[in-house]
Amino acid sequence: MLTLPRAFIDEMIAHALEDAPNECCGIIAGQDGRAVKLFRAHNAEASPYRYNVDPKDLFRIHRECEENGWEFIVIYHSHTASEAYPSATDVRLAFWPETYYVLVSLMDRERPAVRAFRIEDGRVSEEEISST
Repeated sequence: MLTLPRAFIDEMIAHALEDAPNECCGIIAGQDGRAVKLFRAHNAEASPYRYNVDPKDLFRIHRECEENGWEFIVIYHSHTASEAYPSATDVRLAFWPETYYVLVSLMDRERPAVRAFRIEDGRVSEEEISST
């Protein structure tokens, strides 16, 4: 189970709404499985159909995480017109099996859906999200 502060869930939704119609992306870092910081990142693709964390952002985030002894707990992005489920492209590009992949769907902008997944060797498994 993935446990996140409610403020982080709200922040991912806000980020998705602000970046629409393009997909948003970001990373949540933590220590010992506890989320401590959400990093918004720039989608280098600037696309409503795919995302790519800007390499400069990834470097900055990775450096801050190393300095603080944090690890990547979540990689998140939005789907602006489809459900919160990993696309074939998402699965193909999921290189970090130890992280959760969180998707925010804006299919219903009044009630965005937020779901978490593990993706390993092309297999997708949904994980429960608990908020604190």
